Amino acid sequence: MTLILTLLGNEGSGRTVLAIAAAKKLANSGAKVLLVSDVSNISLINSLGITPSTEPTPVANNLSAVQLSTISILEKQWEEVKLLDKKYLQSPVLQSIYGQELPVLPGMDDALILTSIREFYNSGKYDVIVYDGTGDIRTLRLLSMPEALSSYVRRFLNVINESDLGKVVLPFIQPLLGTILSSNSSWDSIAQNSKGASDQFLEKGKDVVNDQSTLRAYLVTTNEPNSLKIAKYLWGNAQLAGVHVAGVLFNHPTFEDSISAEFAPLSISKIPLTNDWQTLANSLPDLLTTINIPKPLEIDAPNNQIKVFLPGFLKKEVKLTQQGDTVTLEAGEMRRNIPLTSVLKGKVVNGAKFQDGYLIISF
Repeated sequence: MTLILTLLGNEGSGRTVLAIAAAKKLANSGAKVLLVSDVSNISLINSLGITPSTEPTPVANNLSAVQLSTISILEKQWEEVKLLDKKYLQSPVLQSIYGQELPVLPGMDDALILTSIREFYNSGKYDVIVYDGTGDIRTLRLLSMPEALSSYVRRFLNVINESDLGKVVLPFIQPLLGTILSSNSSWDSIAQNSKGASDQFLEKGKDVVNDQSTLRAYLVTTNEPNSLKIAKYLWGNAQLAGVHVAGVLFNHPTFEDSISAEFAPLSISKIPLTNDWQTLANSLPDLLTTINIPKPLEIDAPNNQIKVFLPGFLKKEVKLTQQGDTVTLEAGEMRRNIPLTSVLKGKVVNGAKFQDGYLIISF
């Protein structure tokens, strides 16, 4: 099983240097490692001393690196779309349109990067993927995309099937699809198949993100007040994204005991100021061991409760709403939809309180 590691922290906290140190440490231990960055992170490729490439490039024994370009990924994906167009349409309409002509819309670049990481993950070639992204809210939004999209897909299909517009338009779609696809499939079967495929695809993505054995994040901070504040803020947002934060990498020689209290119960690794890769690698924790850390979300069925670990937030900063069998939490810059399990379905939220860093929602 492949493990994805990523680092969260403000710019200047030393994320990229520590990502490289982590990748080298894991590779030296015998793990096959892929270090992933995007085109905005020139410092990683420069630090490795290799030529930027959109394909995995060997750096050392067991270690490869790749610099993702959204334009290159889009061109590759577009060629696959054109193949489908050619396969199913009698008169292909996309054959004269090329990937480099397409604009990368806002948010599309994150989806393309996530797609590439998923392909590397599914390839089975790597034991560990170290993703050195922006390390901020954008990284968390990228990782939470399967969770968000699954909610939209469910709502979209329900709205189409139940709307008056759908009832009027859908009877005309079947013969049109039959003509285009040379198929006798009904709308119901097409919708159901597409829903099943999308659900399966998104559920797999959610499973990867929500399991600390397949994805873990580490907070990176210095002793600067703003760096500490951002790290704690990202910690709280990571919980809503469903990302397990495994520890803190304190990248400064001066350490105060009060910092341990701020990030309890996370373990803190003290990183020395040095340019020696081996020393940096030795200061890192055991990155492959599954550890006992607070789960972002727990369902306490016997007590009719949902517990969400939200460090860094006050109750007044959290918005809680319920629509049918879905509870939605909003805090910081993240939003999470929580489908109620069979035990809680049909029940209504009757209270919420903060206790020991957890938001406890009662039904």
